[in-house]
Amino acid sequence: MAGFDFIGAGKRVVTTELEAVRLLEQYVDDSFALACQLILDCQGKVVVMGMGKSGHIGNKIAATLASTGTPAFFVHPGEASHGDLGMIEPGDVVLAISNSGEASEILTLLPVVKRRGIQLVSITGNPSSTMAQLAKAHLCIKVGKEACPIGLAPTSSTTATLVMGDAIAVALMQARGFTADDFALSHPGGALGRKLLLHISDVMHSGDDLPMVKQQATVTEALVEMTQKCLGMTAIVDNQQNLMGIFTDGDLRRLIERKVDLHTTAIGDVMGSSPTTVSAEMLAAEGLKLMEDKKINGLLVIDGKKLIGALNLYGLVKAGVV
Repeated sequence: MAGFDFIGAGKRVVTTELEAVRLLEQYVDDSFALACQLILDCQGKVVVMGMGKSGHIGNKIAATLASTGTPAFFVHPGEASHGDLGMIEPGDVVLAISNSGEASEILTLLPVVKRRGIQLVSITGNPSSTMAQLAKAHLCIKVGKEACPIGLAPTSSTTATLVMGDAIAVALMQARGFTADDFALSHPGGALGRKLLLHISDVMHSGDDLPMVKQQATVTEALVEMTQKCLGMTAIVDNQQNLMGIFTDGDLRRLIERKVDLHTTAIGDVMGSSPTTVSAEMLAAEGLKLMEDKKINGLLVIDGKKLIGALNLYGLVKAGVV
């Protein structure tokens, strides 16, 4: 195979599948709207079925629906005929996928589905197929040709099916008014969930872990507090714990350059008087952006004027926000 044109072969596949997707737009029609409405009105779940490669695509479609506000799961047709059909209940909608529309494993199940009053939506490449004719709504994914050079391996057809599934999921997502917060609630364990769900209050240092000293403390005493609390800074507060200022590692370096006496100088005389502050309710991701925009490594958290917390960049990294 030396000298084979892999780049040319790959580009031909991409071109063929792009054309298949372009053709798909004509099938986003009244039947598509009906299918979406049936799913939107569904009081149960969307049960996705498909054999072979269609099953793999169906699995992804079910996952996308479930993560965007439409309860859905995949059932293998072969397993369904041996007991798993009990997972499907009246009030559900079955989304059946088959390029030919004649998958025998699915057709065997349809009389039971119909008898139980369950709505059927089909996705096939043949509008005249049995599955298409039995469905309440049929979505066509007919392609000009497969990208496979011998026309046998499902390629363009599976791509078209996947795109149609995404179109359904996103249309329903918009119809439901599904938000980023809703999405995060179904993805709490991932990085996206952490960015959308974690608040400053979830990651800040507070209580005994909060670095703070009074204005009268010396710079040396402030350094001891910074060292013990490990945030690279300390807040300066009055007797009511109202925030007065901040002192950071950077401020220390500048004092050393000026040869200031660290043992006798009051921290209130050398503190930064305009610290960047946030509320505990702010999203941690927003706090991270604030630090990036201001090119700082820490934030102080206040409630009114009272200091209640502090955090640094390392804490956000540890929490998985970065």
